[in-house]
Amino acid sequence: MEAVKEHIQAKGEQAQLDLFQSTQKIIKEAVGYLGYSDGMYELLKEPIRMLTVRIPIRMDNGKTKVFTGYRAQHNDAVGPTKGGVRFHPEVNETEVKALSMWMSLKAGIVDLPYGGGKGGIICDPRVMSLGEIERLSRGYVRAISQIVGPTKDIPAPDVFTNAQIMAWMMDEYSHIREFDSPGFITGKPLVLGGSHGRETATAKGVTICIEEAARKTGLELKDARIIIQGFGNAGSFLAKFLKEKGARIVGISDAHGALYNVGGLDIDYLLERRDRFGSVTNLFHNRISNKELLEKECDILVPAAIANQLTADNAANIQASIIVEAANGPTTWEATEILSKRGILIIPDVLASAGGVTVSYFEWVQNNQGFYWTKEEVTDRMRDVLITSMNKVFATAEKHQVNMRLASYIVGIRKTAEAAHFRGWA
Repeated sequence: MEAVKEHIQAKGEQAQLDLFQSTQKIIKEAVGYLGYSDGMYELLKEPIRMLTVRIPIRMDNGKTKVFTGYRAQHNDAVGPTKGGVRFHPEVNETEVKALSMWMSLKAGIVDLPYGGGKGGIICDPRVMSLGEIERLSRGYVRAISQIVGPTKDIPAPDVFTNAQIMAWMMDEYSHIREFDSPGFITGKPLVLGGSHGRETATAKGVTICIEEAARKTGLELKDARIIIQGFGNAGSFLAKFLKEKGARIVGISDAHGALYNVGGLDIDYLLERRDRFGSVTNLFHNRISNKELLEKECDILVPAAIANQLTADNAANIQASIIVEAANGPTTWEATEILSKRGILIIPDVLASAGGVTVSYFEWVQNNQGFYWTKEEVTDRMRDVLITSMNKVFATAEKHQVNMRLASYIVGIRKTAEAAHFRGWA
Protein backbone atom coordinates (compact mmCIF):
# COMPACT_ATOMS: atom_id res chain seq x y z
CA MET A 1 0.00 0.00 0.00
CA GLU A 2 2.81 2.44 0.90
CA ALA A 3 4.56 1.65 -2.39
CA VAL A 4 1.34 2.45 -4.28
CA LYS A 5 0.99 5.76 -2.44
CA GLU A 6 4.60 6.68 -3.20
CA HIS A 7 4.09 5.81 -6.89
CA ILE A 8 0.97 8.00 -7.10
CA GLN A 9 2.77 10.84 -5.31
CA ALA A 10 5.75 10.57 -7.66
CA LYS A 11 3.45 10.71 -10.70
CA GLY A 12 1.72 13.79 -9.28
CA GLU A 13 5.00 15.55 -8.61
CA GLN A 14 6.22 14.76 -12.14
CA ALA A 15 3.00 16.18 -13.59
CA GLN A 16 3.48 19.37 -11.58
CA LEU A 17 7.08 19.62 -12.75
CA ASP A 18 5.94 19.22 -16.37
CA LEU A 19 3.34 21.94 -15.79
CA PHE A 20 5.91 24.27 -14.24
CA GLN A 21 8.37 23.76 -17.07
CA SER A 22 5.73 24.22 -19.77
CA THR A 23 4.65 27.47 -18.06
CA GLN A 24 8.26 28.66 -18.14
CA LYS A 25 8.49 27.75 -21.82
CA ILE A 26 5.44 29.80 -22.79
CA ILE A 27 6.53 32.75 -20.61
CA LYS A 28 9.89 32.73 -22.41
CA GLU A 29 8.12 32.82 -25.77
CA ALA A 30 5.79 35.62 -24.61
CA VAL A 31 8.72 37.71 -23.30
CA GLY A 32 10.37 37.30 -26.72
CA TYR A 33 7.26 38.60 -28.53
CA LEU A 34 7.32 41.64 -26.23
CA GLY A 35 10.92 42.36 -27.20
CA TYR A 36 12.51 41.92 -23.77
CA SER A 37 15.92 40.40 -23.15
CA ASP A 38 16.85 37.04 -21.65
CA GLY A 39 17.44 38.92 -18.39
CA MET A 40 13.71 39.65 -18.13
CA TYR A 41 12.91 35.98 -18.63
CA GLU A 42 15.44 35.02 -15.93
CA LEU A 43 13.61 37.36 -13.55
CA LEU A 44 10.14 36.02 -14.41
CA LYS A 45 10.79 32.30 -14.77
CA GLU A 46 10.61 31.63 -10.99
CA PRO A 47 9.02 33.31 -7.95
CA ILE A 48 11.16 36.01 -6.38
CA ARG A 49 10.26 34.63 -2.96
CA MET A 50 9.45 31.10 -1.80
CA LEU A 51 8.83 30.39 1.88
CA THR A 52 8.58 26.88 3.36
CA VAL A 53 7.21 26.66 6.89
CA ARG A 54 6.71 23.91 9.48
CA ILE A 55 3.54 24.22 11.55
CA PRO A 56 3.19 22.25 14.83
CA ILE A 57 -0.46 21.58 15.66
CA ARG A 58 -1.99 19.91 18.71
CA MET A 59 -4.41 17.31 17.34
CA ASP A 60 -7.63 16.22 19.02
CA ASN A 61 -5.95 13.07 20.35
CA GLY A 62 -3.50 15.22 22.32
CA LYS A 63 -0.51 14.49 20.07
CA THR A 64 1.41 17.13 18.15
CA LYS A 65 1.61 16.82 14.38
CA VAL A 66 3.90 18.98 12.27
CA PHE A 67 2.55 20.13 8.88
CA THR A 68 4.52 21.59 5.97
CA GLY A 69 3.24 24.74 4.29
CA TYR A 70 4.34 27.00 1.44
CA ARG A 71 3.88 30.56 0.24
CA ALA A 72 5.22 31.66 -3.16
CA GLN A 73 5.35 35.26 -4.36
CA HIS A 74 6.08 35.35 -8.07
CA ASN A 75 6.74 39.05 -8.63
CA ASP A 76 5.67 42.22 -6.81
CA ALA A 77 6.89 44.81 -9.33
CA VAL A 78 3.28 45.83 -10.10
CA GLY A 79 1.98 45.74 -6.52
CA PRO A 80 1.18 43.28 -3.72
CA THR A 81 1.03 39.63 -4.67
CA LYS A 82 -2.32 37.84 -4.64
CA GLY A 83 -3.37 34.20 -4.64
CA GLY A 84 -5.17 31.41 -2.85
CA VAL A 85 -4.19 28.93 -0.16
CA ARG A 86 -5.00 25.28 -0.77
CA PHE A 87 -5.21 22.47 1.80
CA HIS A 88 -4.46 19.19 0.02
CA PRO A 89 -2.39 16.04 0.65
CA GLU A 90 -0.62 16.42 -2.72
CA VAL A 91 0.45 20.05 -2.37
CA ASN A 92 4.12 20.48 -3.24
CA GLU A 93 6.60 23.29 -3.79
CA THR A 94 6.66 23.01 -7.59
CA GLU A 95 2.88 23.23 -7.82
CA VAL A 96 2.75 26.31 -5.59
CA LYS A 97 5.48 28.03 -7.62
CA ALA A 98 3.72 27.32 -10.93
CA LEU A 99 0.37 28.54 -9.62
CA SER A 100 1.92 31.79 -8.34
CA MET A 101 3.20 32.43 -11.87
CA TRP A 102 -0.29 31.81 -13.26
CA MET A 103 -1.70 34.32 -10.80
CA SER A 104 0.66 36.95 -12.20
CA LEU A 105 -0.64 36.12 -15.67
CA LYS A 106 -4.29 36.27 -14.58
CA ALA A 107 -3.80 39.60 -12.83
CA GLY A 108 -2.04 40.98 -15.90
CA ILE A 109 -4.76 39.80 -18.30
CA VAL A 110 -7.52 41.54 -16.31
CA ASP A 111 -5.24 44.52 -15.61
CA LEU A 112 -5.14 44.36 -11.80
CA PRO A 113 -2.46 46.08 -9.67
CA TYR A 114 -1.18 42.72 -8.41
CA GLY A 115 1.59 40.23 -8.86
CA GLY A 116 0.94 36.54 -8.41
CA GLY A 117 1.08 34.62 -5.14
CA LYS A 118 0.04 31.15 -4.01
CA GLY A 119 0.09 29.08 -0.85
CA GLY A 120 -0.64 25.60 0.35
CA ILE A 121 -0.41 23.15 3.23
CA ILE A 122 0.19 19.42 2.88
CA CYS A 123 -2.82 18.02 4.73
CA ASP A 124 -6.15 16.30 4.16
CA PRO A 125 -8.92 18.41 5.72
CA ARG A 126 -11.45 15.69 4.85
CA VAL A 127 -10.14 13.59 7.75
CA MET A 128 -9.59 16.47 10.18
CA SER A 129 -11.97 17.97 12.73
CA LEU A 130 -13.05 21.62 12.51
CA GLY A 131 -10.92 22.37 15.57
CA GLU A 132 -7.82 20.87 13.96
CA ILE A 133 -8.45 22.80 10.73
CA GLU A 134 -8.87 26.03 12.68
CA ARG A 135 -5.61 25.51 14.59
CA LEU A 136 -3.80 24.69 11.35
CA SER A 137 -5.23 27.79 9.62
CA ARG A 138 -4.12 30.05 12.45
CA GLY A 139 -0.71 28.34 12.67
CA TYR A 140 -0.13 28.93 8.95
CA VAL A 141 -0.84 32.65 9.33
CA ARG A 142 1.57 32.90 12.27
CA ALA A 143 4.25 31.16 10.20
CA ILE A 144 3.95 33.45 7.15
CA SER A 145 2.86 36.69 8.89
CA GLN A 146 6.12 38.52 8.15
CA ILE A 147 5.66 38.37 4.36
CA VAL A 148 1.89 38.85 3.99
CA GLY A 149 -0.50 41.74 4.53
CA PRO A 150 -2.89 44.13 2.71
CA THR A 151 0.02 45.85 0.92
CA LYS A 152 2.35 42.83 0.69
CA ASP A 153 0.57 39.60 -0.20
CA ILE A 154 -3.16 38.87 0.00
CA PRO A 155 -4.33 35.23 0.39
CA ALA A 156 -7.71 33.83 -0.68
CA PRO A 157 -9.61 30.49 -0.74
CA ASP A 158 -8.52 27.67 -3.03
CA VAL A 159 -8.82 23.86 -3.05
CA PHE A 160 -10.47 22.60 0.19
CA THR A 161 -10.44 26.07 1.81
CA ASN A 162 -13.46 28.33 2.25
CA ALA A 163 -14.87 31.53 3.78
CA GLN A 164 -14.70 30.10 7.34
CA ILE A 165 -10.99 29.32 6.97
CA MET A 166 -10.40 32.82 5.59
CA ALA A 167 -12.22 34.25 8.64
CA TRP A 168 -9.95 32.33 11.05
CA MET A 169 -6.88 33.49 9.12
CA MET A 170 -8.04 37.13 9.14
CA ASP A 171 -8.75 36.97 12.87
CA GLU A 172 -5.29 35.52 13.59
CA TYR A 173 -3.56 38.17 11.47
CA SER A 174 -5.56 40.93 13.20
CA HIS A 175 -4.42 39.59 16.60
CA ILE A 176 -0.78 39.56 15.46
CA ARG A 177 -0.93 43.09 14.03
CA GLU A 178 -3.19 44.36 16.85
CA PHE A 179 -5.66 46.04 14.52
CA ASP A 180 -8.56 44.84 12.37
CA SER A 181 -7.26 43.89 8.90
CA PRO A 182 -10.10 42.84 6.58
CA GLY A 183 -7.95 43.71 3.53
CA PHE A 184 -5.36 41.09 4.52
CA ILE A 185 -7.38 38.31 2.93
CA THR A 186 -10.28 37.87 0.48
CA GLY A 187 -13.05 35.31 0.19
CA LYS A 188 -14.29 36.16 3.69
CA PRO A 189 -17.90 35.91 4.92
CA LEU A 190 -19.96 39.00 4.06
CA VAL A 191 -20.27 40.04 7.72
CA LEU A 192 -16.45 40.24 7.96
CA GLY A 193 -15.96 42.38 4.86
CA GLY A 194 -16.46 39.80 2.13
CA SER A 195 -17.85 40.73 -1.26
CA HIS A 196 -21.08 39.73 -2.92
CA GLY A 197 -20.46 37.25 -5.72
CA ARG A 198 -17.13 35.88 -4.47
CA GLU A 199 -18.29 32.27 -4.01
CA THR A 200 -19.57 32.01 -7.58
CA ALA A 201 -17.04 34.38 -9.19
CA THR A 202 -14.97 31.75 -11.01
CA ALA A 203 -18.03 30.02 -12.50
CA LYS A 204 -19.67 33.34 -13.36
CA GLY A 205 -16.46 34.46 -15.07
CA VAL A 206 -16.25 31.24 -17.10
CA THR A 207 -19.90 31.72 -18.11
CA ILE A 208 -19.13 35.23 -19.36
CA CYS A 209 -16.17 33.89 -21.35
CA ILE A 210 -18.34 31.12 -22.85
CA GLU A 211 -20.97 33.67 -23.89
CA GLU A 212 -18.33 35.88 -25.52
CA ALA A 213 -16.60 32.93 -27.27
CA ALA A 214 -19.97 31.75 -28.62
CA ARG A 215 -20.76 35.24 -29.86
CA LYS A 216 -17.40 35.60 -31.63
CA THR A 217 -17.79 32.23 -33.39
CA GLY A 218 -21.46 32.68 -34.27
CA LEU A 219 -22.65 29.84 -32.03
CA GLU A 220 -26.10 30.25 -30.51
CA LEU A 221 -25.71 29.50 -26.77
CA LYS A 222 -29.37 28.58 -26.39
CA ASP A 223 -29.59 24.79 -26.82
CA ALA A 224 -25.80 24.53 -27.39
CA ARG A 225 -24.45 21.12 -26.30
CA ILE A 226 -21.99 21.53 -23.42
CA ILE A 227 -19.82 19.02 -21.57
CA ILE A 228 -18.43 20.00 -18.16
CA GLN A 229 -15.64 17.78 -16.84
CA GLY A 230 -15.71 18.30 -13.07
CA PHE A 231 -18.72 18.91 -10.83
CA GLY A 232 -17.11 20.61 -7.85
CA ASN A 233 -17.66 24.24 -6.83
CA ALA A 234 -16.84 25.78 -10.23
CA GLY A 235 -18.32 23.00 -12.36
CA SER A 236 -21.64 22.74 -10.52
CA PHE A 237 -22.27 26.50 -10.47
CA LEU A 238 -21.25 26.64 -14.13
CA ALA A 239 -23.77 23.94 -15.03
CA LYS A 240 -26.48 25.89 -13.20
CA PHE A 241 -25.62 29.22 -14.88
CA LEU A 242 -25.42 27.73 -18.37
CA LYS A 243 -28.71 25.84 -17.93
CA GLU A 244 -30.34 29.14 -16.96
CA LYS A 245 -29.13 30.57 -20.28
CA GLY A 246 -30.81 27.76 -22.19
CA ALA A 247 -27.75 25.64 -22.93
CA ARG A 248 -28.06 21.84 -22.97
CA ILE A 249 -25.63 20.17 -20.53
CA VAL A 250 -25.03 16.80 -22.18
CA GLY A 251 -22.17 15.61 -19.97
CA ILE A 252 -20.71 16.06 -16.47
CA SER A 253 -18.12 14.14 -14.47
CA ASP A 254 -16.55 13.77 -11.04
CA ALA A 255 -13.85 11.61 -9.47
CA HIS A 256 -15.98 8.45 -9.83
CA GLY A 257 -16.79 8.74 -13.54
CA ALA A 258 -18.98 10.64 -15.99
CA LEU A 259 -22.56 10.89 -17.26
CA TYR A 260 -23.46 11.64 -20.88
CA ASN A 261 -26.85 12.07 -22.53
CA VAL A 262 -27.11 13.70 -25.94
CA GLY A 263 -30.62 14.89 -25.04
CA GLY A 264 -29.33 16.73 -21.97
CA LEU A 265 -28.94 15.89 -18.28
CA ASP A 266 -31.30 16.92 -15.47
CA ILE A 267 -28.92 19.38 -13.81
CA ASP A 268 -31.29 20.33 -10.97
CA TYR A 269 -31.66 16.64 -10.06
CA LEU A 270 -27.87 16.13 -10.08
CA LEU A 271 -27.18 19.26 -8.04
CA GLU A 272 -29.62 18.15 -5.35
CA ARG A 273 -27.85 14.79 -4.99
CA ARG A 274 -24.17 15.72 -5.16
CA ASP A 275 -22.24 15.31 -1.89
CA ARG A 276 -20.05 18.00 -0.30
CA PHE A 277 -17.08 16.95 -2.44
CA GLY A 278 -19.05 17.30 -5.68
CA SER A 279 -19.61 13.57 -6.28
CA VAL A 280 -22.84 12.33 -7.83
CA THR A 281 -21.99 9.87 -10.64
CA ASN A 282 -21.47 7.03 -8.13
CA LEU A 283 -25.28 6.94 -7.81
CA PHE A 284 -25.64 5.78 -11.44
CA HIS A 285 -24.88 2.46 -13.14
CA ASN A 286 -24.58 3.85 -16.69
CA ARG A 287 -21.59 6.07 -16.04
CA ILE A 288 -18.62 6.23 -18.41
CA SER A 289 -15.00 7.23 -17.80
CA ASN A 290 -13.70 10.80 -17.77
CA LYS A 291 -11.54 9.93 -20.77
CA GLU A 292 -14.58 8.80 -22.76
CA LEU A 293 -16.52 11.92 -21.82
CA LEU A 294 -13.83 14.26 -23.19
CA GLU A 295 -14.12 12.65 -26.63
CA LYS A 296 -17.92 12.78 -26.84
CA GLU A 297 -19.68 15.05 -29.34
CA CYS A 298 -20.51 18.55 -28.12
CA ASP A 299 -20.30 22.22 -29.12
CA ILE A 300 -18.42 23.46 -26.05
CA LEU A 301 -16.10 21.43 -23.80
CA VAL A 302 -15.28 22.81 -20.36
CA PRO A 303 -12.45 21.01 -18.50
CA ALA A 304 -13.17 22.03 -14.90
CA ALA A 305 -11.38 19.29 -12.97
CA ILE A 306 -7.62 18.67 -12.93
CA ALA A 307 -4.53 19.30 -15.05
CA ASN A 308 -3.30 17.45 -18.15
CA GLN A 309 -6.65 16.10 -19.37
CA LEU A 310 -6.27 17.10 -23.02
CA THR A 311 -2.97 15.77 -24.34
CA ALA A 312 -1.28 14.80 -27.60
CA ASP A 313 -2.87 11.35 -27.12
CA ASN A 314 -6.51 12.49 -27.30
CA ALA A 315 -6.40 15.95 -28.96
CA ALA A 316 -7.23 14.48 -32.40
CA ASN A 317 -10.38 12.88 -30.95
CA ILE A 318 -11.91 15.99 -29.37
CA GLN A 319 -15.22 16.84 -31.09
CA ALA A 320 -15.95 20.25 -29.56
CA SER A 321 -15.64 23.45 -31.59
CA ILE A 322 -14.85 25.56 -28.49
CA ILE A 323 -12.84 24.62 -25.38
CA VAL A 324 -13.08 26.87 -22.32
CA GLU A 325 -10.68 25.92 -19.52
CA ALA A 326 -12.13 26.34 -16.03
CA ALA A 327 -9.44 24.13 -14.43
CA ASN A 328 -5.74 24.93 -14.03
CA GLY A 329 -3.64 23.49 -16.86
CA PRO A 330 -6.11 20.98 -18.33
CA THR A 331 -4.53 21.17 -21.81
CA THR A 332 -0.88 20.48 -22.54
CA TRP A 333 1.09 22.73 -24.90
CA GLU A 334 1.31 19.89 -27.45
CA ALA A 335 -2.46 19.42 -27.35
CA THR A 336 -2.96 23.19 -27.66
CA GLU A 337 -1.01 23.21 -30.93
CA ILE A 338 -2.92 20.22 -32.31
CA LEU A 339 -6.33 21.63 -31.34
CA SER A 340 -5.51 25.12 -32.65
CA LYS A 341 -4.41 23.69 -36.03
CA ARG A 342 -7.74 21.85 -36.20
CA GLY A 343 -9.51 25.22 -35.85
CA ILE A 344 -10.82 24.60 -32.34
CA LEU A 345 -11.01 27.82 -30.33
CA ILE A 346 -9.38 27.51 -26.88
CA ILE A 347 -10.11 30.06 -24.15
CA PRO A 348 -7.17 29.28 -21.83
CA ASP A 349 -7.32 28.90 -18.05
CA VAL A 350 -5.46 32.12 -17.25
CA LEU A 351 -8.25 34.05 -19.01
CA ALA A 352 -11.34 31.89 -18.48
CA SER A 353 -10.86 31.44 -14.71
CA ALA A 354 -9.86 35.05 -13.99
CA GLY A 355 -13.28 35.87 -12.52
CA GLY A 356 -12.13 34.72 -9.08
CA VAL A 357 -9.14 37.04 -8.81
CA THR A 358 -11.20 39.88 -10.31
CA VAL A 359 -13.84 39.69 -7.59
CA SER A 360 -11.11 39.18 -4.98
CA TYR A 361 -9.68 42.49 -6.17
CA PHE A 362 -13.13 44.07 -5.83
CA GLU A 363 -13.31 42.77 -2.25
CA TRP A 364 -9.88 44.23 -1.44
CA VAL A 365 -10.93 47.60 -2.92
CA GLN A 366 -14.15 47.59 -0.89
CA ASN A 367 -12.20 46.77 2.29
CA ASN A 368 -9.77 49.63 1.63
CA GLN A 369 -12.61 52.08 0.94
CA GLY A 370 -14.96 50.86 3.64
CA PHE A 371 -17.69 51.12 1.00
CA TYR A 372 -19.47 48.00 -0.24
CA TRP A 373 -21.14 47.22 -3.57
CA THR A 374 -24.33 45.37 -4.45
CA LYS A 375 -24.32 41.94 -6.09
CA GLU A 376 -25.45 43.54 -9.35
CA GLU A 377 -22.60 46.06 -9.27
CA VAL A 378 -20.05 43.30 -8.72
CA THR A 379 -21.41 41.21 -11.61
CA ASP A 380 -21.60 44.18 -14.00
CA ARG A 381 -18.05 45.30 -13.18
CA MET A 382 -16.72 41.76 -13.60
CA ARG A 383 -18.46 41.41 -16.96
CA ASP A 384 -16.88 44.65 -18.19
CA VAL A 385 -13.42 43.57 -17.04
CA LEU A 386 -13.60 40.09 -18.60
CA ILE A 387 -15.06 41.18 -21.95
CA THR A 388 -12.41 43.89 -22.25
CA SER A 389 -9.72 41.33 -21.41
CA MET A 390 -11.06 38.79 -23.93
CA ASN A 391 -11.09 41.40 -26.68
CA LYS A 392 -7.50 42.31 -25.82
CA VAL A 393 -6.39 38.67 -26.06
CA PHE A 394 -8.26 38.11 -29.34
CA ALA A 395 -6.62 41.25 -30.78
CA THR A 396 -3.17 40.06 -29.63
CA ALA A 397 -3.70 36.61 -31.18
CA GLU A 398 -4.66 38.28 -34.45
CA LYS A 399 -1.77 40.74 -34.36
CA HIS A 400 0.94 38.13 -33.73
CA GLN A 401 -0.84 35.28 -35.55
CA VAL A 402 -0.56 33.00 -32.50
CA ASN A 403 -2.99 30.77 -30.61
CA MET A 404 -5.09 32.12 -27.73
CA ARG A 405 -2.88 30.55 -25.05
CA LEU A 406 0.28 32.29 -26.20
CA ALA A 407 -1.70 35.50 -26.77
CA SER A 408 -2.98 35.31 -23.16
CA TYR A 409 0.58 34.89 -21.87
CA ILE A 410 1.76 37.87 -23.94
CA VAL A 411 -1.02 40.05 -22.51
CA GLY A 412 -0.65 38.57 -19.01
CA ILE A 413 3.11 39.01 -18.61
CA ARG A 414 3.32 42.46 -20.22
CA LYS A 415 2.30 44.45 -17.12
CA THR A 416 4.76 42.67 -14.81
CA ALA A 417 7.57 42.96 -17.37
CA GLU A 418 6.94 46.67 -17.91
CA ALA A 419 6.78 47.35 -14.17
CA ALA A 420 10.04 45.42 -13.59
CA HIS A 421 11.68 47.30 -16.48
CA PHE A 422 10.70 50.74 -15.15
CA ARG A 423 11.90 49.78 -11.68
CA GLY A 424 15.25 48.91 -13.19
CA TRP A 425 15.08 45.24 -12.20
CA ALA A 426 15.76 43.93 -15.71
